[in-house]
Amino acid sequence: MTREWPALDVINVSVGNYDSVALLLDDFHPTALEDRDTGIRAFFETSASRDAASATLTRRGFIVAPIEVSDEDWATRSQESLPPVTVDRITITSEPWPSRDSFSLVIRPSMGFGTGHHPTTRLCLAALQDVSLTGSSVLDVGTGSGILAIAASILGAAEAIGLDADADAVQSATENLLLNPWVGPVHFVRADLTTTSLPVSDVVVANLTGALLVRSADILKAAVRRPGALIVSGLLESEEEAVGQAFAPADTLRRQEDEWVCLTIRMR
Repeated sequence: MTREWPALDVINVSVGNYDSVALLLDDFHPTALEDRDTGIRAFFETSASRDAASATLTRRGFIVAPIEVSDEDWATRSQESLPPVTVDRITITSEPWPSRDSFSLVIRPSMGFGTGHHPTTRLCLAALQDVSLTGSSVLDVGTGSGILAIAASILGAAEAIGLDADADAVQSATENLLLNPWVGPVHFVRADLTTTSLPVSDVVVANLTGALLVRSADILKAAVRRPGALIVSGLLESEEEAVGQAFAPADTLRRQEDEWVCLTIRMR
């Protein structure tokens, strides 16, 4: 049965207001954000979260339209318009290449966040390629579509585990793994970052939100085997100072695309 997702269209969002809208939405834990010609579409786990976000943005003067979107329609529409994406050695496509090389992977659009078309996913893919993954264990927190865990495997990780609190995201990630049968071992598990004891890994990647990264900093740091690396993204430039303080002191490499930031934190 096709799932209907509660969604909210925020209409006519200017470039100057994008950060403000994203920060307001973050308080209501959207499962995905979709950039659209007319503004931003946010998807939520429950109608209650969507309606609360709608009320808050309306009070702030934004024009919003609550809607229901079927997962099947959303994925089909997205897949039709998504070209392949290449980030350094990695190429992501929604359809298999005629010849599959070791650095190509297939990711089908779904409500599980991550197709390579959002800046934070690209930033994390670039960061993974700057860390030595050969023979390492990798933990992908908030795996979404599974793209980062699968990419870690093809980059040489001995094992990659993707965690997500959303059962639909875990299903999406598992389906994407099946589209890349030459990749492994990769495992996907339904688990909540805030209530689960995370497996200690050589490299931990967390593409979440700025607010969640701040709240979960101690948990994420404890999941990194020393010496290791922690890659965090999903934060806006305006959130960078707070996130940096939460993970300080650390040796940090910074990347940025548009208003989005990715930090690679070396855990000594």
